[in-house]
Amino acid sequence: MTTGPKFSPVQPVRAYERIVEQVEDALASGDLVPGQRLPSERELVAQFAVSRSTVREALRVLESNGVVRSRPGDPNGPEILPFSQSALRKQMVRLARVDELTLSELIGFRMIMDGAAIQVASRLRTPEELDELEETLVAMRAAIDVDFDAFSQADLAFHELIARISRNSLIQTCNEVVRGVVLSLISDKISHAPNSRALMLESLHHHADVVDAIRTGNGHAAARLARQNMYDYYGGYVPDSEQETLRALVED
Repeated sequence: MTTGPKFSPVQPVRAYERIVEQVEDALASGDLVPGQRLPSERELVAQFAVSRSTVREALRVLESNGVVRSRPGDPNGPEILPFSQSALRKQMVRLARVDELTLSELIGFRMIMDGAAIQVASRLRTPEELDELEETLVAMRAAIDVDFDAFSQADLAFHELIARISRNSLIQTCNEVVRGVVLSLISDKISHAPNSRALMLESLHHHADVVDAIRTGNGHAAARLARQNMYDYYGGYVPDSEQETLRALVED
């Protein structure tokens, strides 16, 4: 029998979810490590005391989540995959889209993460990276005369560059996912708003102020300006009852 962690039987109701949980728990505890193989399908059926179809559904979910990889015709069990940004991105997208998360929570998360990235970037940036930031401002300025989608792409390039300068790929992944979800919820409202151009011009002005603060090494001011920009840009789409939380993030 293949060596590895021992699994316990599960209840038949949505049993595949319990299997997924046990495999993920074994990964978290270190009982399973990347490169290791799960037992064969037949052995998993016996250990979990469920049907073959239930095991296959669990493996399908694990593979979709980027946890394991199965090869057709491979007599060995599924292989545990190493951590990847792609797998994390999938999980974060699922989390960010659940109904329990409000728009204000998503925007607040972005305000915190982006502010932190900008504060770090203000200390680590090189002269060459400052030049790159200036180039993104030029692109944002030109995009205003195109449309909101073009401006949104230029804005994305700015924040991706900030995350890269902060030397933290996790910040980049988190910001990318949450920004995408927020825009999927309100981008149509922004692009068709009567003051859409004014919003983009104001956002560009804020971004330019952030770059100036980064250039002087004033990370605290740069982070506060970034949070203020997000509040001004997105805050109007948040219910009045949730505005106080976002305002608290802007204040020092």
